[in-house]
Amino acid sequence: MKSKRFIAIAALALLAAGAAGAQQGVSALKGHDSHAPIDISADRGEAQERADRVVFAGNVVLKQQELTLRTARLTVAYSNNNGIDINRIDASGGVVVTSPSETARGDFGVYDLDQGLITLVGNVRLERGGSFLNGGRLTIDLDSGRAVMDGGLRGVSQGGGRVTGRFTVPKRTNP
Repeated sequence: MKSKRFIAIAALALLAAGAAGAQQGVSALKGHDSHAPIDISADRGEAQERADRVVFAGNVVLKQQELTLRTARLTVAYSNNNGIDINRIDASGGVVVTSPSETARGDFGVYDLDQGLITLVGNVRLERGGSFLNGGRLTIDLDSGRAVMDGGLRGVSQGGGRVTGRFTVPKRTNP
């Protein structure tokens, strides 16, 4: 069991380190400022002031610096202390998070702005430079750039509780 977990972690480290031609050892989201301004567009928006949230629906696009999130429905939770302070964003209906070099997909997503964490759940796929990982849950730490993929519960995700992936190997010429 430990060897399977080590292999999954090693494979994830390879993906995070980048494929051929990508930045070596640096995630595009490392150091992302989760307190930077957020722009949101959608077909519909509904402010629910008593609940301190805003719900967006239909072709939702969220942009924050180089991070883009697309989904069908987005709920923005905030506190109203001397201005609006966004704490958490919940996304559902096919979530796609992109940066200049990575794309992550899942059924549902949570962006915890206070902790600087993005979590995707359900049929998750992380792609970078022709390489990919599939699993049940992905957590990305925006401060460190560390991404952790879990296989999810057996019978819930397509992977059957396992992390799977494919990595491109650059062709090397022998001197």
